[in-house]
Amino acid sequence: MKSTNNKLRRGLLAAGALTLAATAAPALAQGKGGDIKVALVYSKTGFLESYGKQTQVGVQMGLEYATGGTMMVNGRKIVLIEKDDQGKPDVGKSQLTAAFADDKADLAIGPVSSGVALAMLPVAEEYKKVLIVEPAVADSITGDKWNRYVFRTGRNSSHDAASSAVALDKEGVTIATLAQDYAFGRDFVKAFKDQLKKAKVVHEEYLPVNTTDFTAGAQRLFDALKDKPGRKVIFVNWAGAGNPFKIAELDPKRYGIELASGGNVFAGLTAYKVAPGMEGAATYYYSMHKNPVNNWLITEHYKRFKSPPDMFTGTGMAAGIAAVEALKKTGGDTSSNKLIKAMEGMSFETPKGAMTFRPEDHQAMQSMYHFRIKLDPAFSWGVPELVREIKADEMNIPIRNKR
Repeated sequence: MKSTNNKLRRGLLAAGALTLAATAAPALAQGKGGDIKVALVYSKTGFLESYGKQTQVGVQMGLEYATGGTMMVNGRKIVLIEKDDQGKPDVGKSQLTAAFADDKADLAIGPVSSGVALAMLPVAEEYKKVLIVEPAVADSITGDKWNRYVFRTGRNSSHDAASSAVALDKEGVTIATLAQDYAFGRDFVKAFKDQLKKAKVVHEEYLPVNTTDFTAGAQRLFDALKDKPGRKVIFVNWAGAGNPFKIAELDPKRYGIELASGGNVFAGLTAYKVAPGMEGAATYYYSMHKNPVNNWLITEHYKRFKSPPDMFTGTGMAAGIAAVEALKKTGGDTSSNKLIKAMEGMSFETPKGAMTFRPEDHQAMQSMYHFRIKLDPAFSWGVPELVREIKADEMNIPIRNKR
């Protein structure tokens, strides 16, 4: 009987060992086999739909370029899973949750809206999965709302602010800002004010994201500036629908007030035709960059779409390239800890030159481009003519997280 019990015990132990082995096998293989699933959560619809479409094209082309057209890393196929956040924070949060929980995505890229990005950050932390933020801009994404799973290829509000200050931060300059009333607009204005050392901001005007009538806001801006001495500037920081440059029709020049802004997509640059000579700073405009990555993008984009790549196509490509370069460094291993280790301090080539993920907050340090708007009858938009490249080390981009 004792012998029988011993045999039974040995049998149960063996069975248990087999069960543990079977259970452990998937965990052991996690991140190392099968398809690499990359979730792209973006505004396929919603008020930033046009930006979303550019981002999607850019990410796809970035994945293609970095893999030499194979969409493979170390024998593993990259599969892009697309999710529509509709430009709504609650939808973006649920879509990223579904990507990680249901689709078993290994990492994610997106979104377009800063408000959506802020809602998504805790999801990346909960599921312990890397999220490459592109192109959402708010400083708080890599600032006080940041966590270790968050990286960003897109420039942040401080990049916009620091590069814009190059053109405007001079003695005797008085500025009023016009921005949208959410994280994108408010974070920019805060960063812009932080960067100014000589010029002064005397008024901040925040309007709803869906504003189409700018008359009342323009009047408040005019009132704040019209009696000020010296150079007077309304700095416009706007995304998506609506044309804030309609305030030019209200003749701010009668008060000696000029307009300034950052870079924009082609549709937005159409509005810049009312302001030839206007200066600002851009994150990407296709003709400003001379490197193999950008040359490939321009050539391929013309082949596929009969047009040059727009702003968020260029920056979206950077996100796709970053994902692949990180995966190459891990040998195709998608384990988050290995990806994070690979990405911290990682430099990689993009259509706008080299980027480097700063280890402290995972923000990609990058150049910006000082431009001046010129009119060219060959283009339906105001053309940003390059004044000079502003190198990453020329800008003071604060580390705003609490790591």
